Amino acid sequence: MHPLLLVVIIFTISLSFVTLATVRMILTMKGFQYSAAALSILEVIINILGLGLVLDNLANIQNLLAYAFGFAAGIVVGSKIEDKLSLGYVTANVISQDNSGRLAVQLREKGYGVTDWEANGYEGKRSSLQILMPKKQEVKLYRTVKELDPNAFVVAYDAKTIYGGFWIRAMKKRQEV
Repeated sequence: MHPLLLVVIIFTISLSFVTLATVRMILTMKGFQYSAAALSILEVIINILGLGLVLDNLANIQNLLAYAFGFAAGIVVGSKIEDKLSLGYVTANVISQDNSGRLAVQLREKGYGVTDWEANGYEGKRSSLQILMPKKQEVKLYRTVKELDPNAFVVAYDAKTIYGGFWIRAMKKRQEV
């Protein structure tokens, strides 16, 4: 086999392995254990093939480098795929200096489920809002909040378990239609 072709194959195998590993981990974290388990079979086969090629040709440093660079590229590609998949839900906490409740009303009018309450900040009264949404809507929410209240503070995190409330009722209504 031509040495350059071997480098390309090793790079591609390593990239594929790490991309699959990243996607598998995301699936596991989002509760898709069976899909993750099925993906892991392919992941292991690809990894063993790639390592075998590197170990059989260990004298050629370019093969080891191809595996290492493929590994690094796989992390980037896997992360990009995760961004595109946008699985699960996100909870965003929004803190607004405007404690009139206007931001909560505007976000509800745009279809967001918002729980709000008055909070105390360093410089006085604030409006604190908690918003649960599908991860696919996260960037849109950031843009909407910035448009409605450019000075708002926003922090978001993944929501793994959801029980009761606005979202459960909304999902039941969608299933009935």
